[in-house]
Amino acid sequence: MIEKFETLRRIEEVGVVAVVRAESQEIAEKISKACIEGGIPAIEVTFTVPGADKVITALKNKFSKEELIVGAGTVLDSETARIAILAGAQYIVSPGFDLETVKLCNRYQIPYMAGCMTITEMIKAMEAGTDIIKLFPGDAFGPSMVKNVKAPLPQVPIMPTGGVSLENVDQWIKNGCVAVGVGGKLTGGAKTGNYAEITAVAKQFVEKVKEARK
Repeated sequence: MIEKFETLRRIEEVGVVAVVRAESQEIAEKISKACIEGGIPAIEVTFTVPGADKVITALKNKFSKEELIVGAGTVLDSETARIAILAGAQYIVSPGFDLETVKLCNRYQIPYMAGCMTITEMIKAMEAGTDIIKLFPGDAFGPSMVKNVKAPLPQVPIMPTGGVSLENVDQWIKNGCVAVGVGGKLTGGAKTGNYAEITAVAKQFVEKVKEARK
């Protein structure tokens, strides 16, 4: 199987992408490790983290291919996407849609997830070859938005980020999302250095996604 499709399959299989934002490389690595131990191998290291590319490389060196699917988030342009890919990123996530970034990702067969809010944006992103539509910010709409989008666009693969919690993750999945992106609601324990809490919450997210898919 082409590696790109294997990456997408594995992300969809677990159904949760951990969005890692942190003030240092060290904290970002600790958050990532806690998520992996909780059953979430899909780690999105955002480029708001200082030295994000180094975090990606460090995680690739520490964890096996079976344990980790690492991507880069908050990628605003193709230059940043290329830096991330050279560091080892297996997928690229943007808060918006950028044509040059999707071209670059397709050139290197790296999955691209573009942030979109409207039907028009989603259609344009898909036409350009975007792999997953990141509904962002998800809390501006809520899970019902997915059902509304899926009526005219049943083929659109949606992953919301922002506004996903343990209380509503089942609704996002039941309404047709291929996966969800979770940041603070998953990684909040890092604020007090409680990484065991992150692992426990990760396990709950994975379980709730499984239950919602039954």
